[in-house]
Amino acid sequence: MKIEKVGVLGCGLMGAGIAEVCSLAGLETIVREVDEEFLAKGLDRIGKSLARAVDKGKSSAEDRDAALARLSGTTESEDLADCDLIIEAIVENLEQKSRTYSALDDIVKKEALFASNTSSLTITELAMATRRTDRFIGLHFFNPVPVMRLVEVVSTLMTSEEAAAAADEFVRRIGKEPVACKDNSGFIVNRLLVPYLLDAVRALENGVGAVEDIDRAMKLGCGYPMGPFALLDYVGLDTTYYIANIMFEEYRETRFAPPPLLKKMVLAGRFGRKSGRGFYDYSKK
Repeated sequence: MKIEKVGVLGCGLMGAGIAEVCSLAGLETIVREVDEEFLAKGLDRIGKSLARAVDKGKSSAEDRDAALARLSGTTESEDLADCDLIIEAIVENLEQKSRTYSALDDIVKKEALFASNTSSLTITELAMATRRTDRFIGLHFFNPVPVMRLVEVVSTLMTSEEAAAAADEFVRRIGKEPVACKDNSGFIVNRLLVPYLLDAVRALENGVGAVEDIDRAMKLGCGYPMGPFALLDYVGLDTTYYIANIMFEEYRETRFAPPPLLKKMVLAGRFGRKSGRGFYDYSKK
């Protein structure tokens, strides 16, 4: 399973980052979006990210130009037919992801690998939408993709050893560090991180401390680069709430249940940095 051409589904924050690191690593990369407007925004995001890397001395102008030459975009699924690997990074919705995989199963060559960047859904559920369950795997990247080195490589009971080895080799080729995970909702990082974030919200609800004091305590006491509330605002309260609900549905453990305060803030539109306000106010920054 030699991977030389990669198709990326979705050119949002994660999809754009995945496409960027693939093209920089010398792989022919094609990004598919639902319409021309989203595609143009995504490709522009990649171009600006590559330009920033050059400005900071992390990449050369020659590498940037070569990466852009290997990168293309499309709104047609048929253009992904000869890809060796398809990485899906669309909305975190089981039904929509499954429909996308089912449609691509008849288009993309049979020997190609399918992968999902899902952070909370199980890979087994997604694989069942295809006829290539032995060549279906999870590749969970972390934001921001060009900076974060970790990729969780998730095999199911059906994933072949050959597919798992090819995925591991691909991750190393694009300069990332693969970590093998079992196919459980949340994998390794979110299974440990989400309860921590939810506990911080519960601590606030119970009056243990103020937002700033809890954040400062975890940074100074545990050496974390960000406190839990700053991290929640960065990830997105709506995203965390959605992931927590999926994980609670999977495990039925109270540690994964979203606290009432988190639900209220999401309903109020306080999603964090992206909305201008979460646990902190970013409207004046």
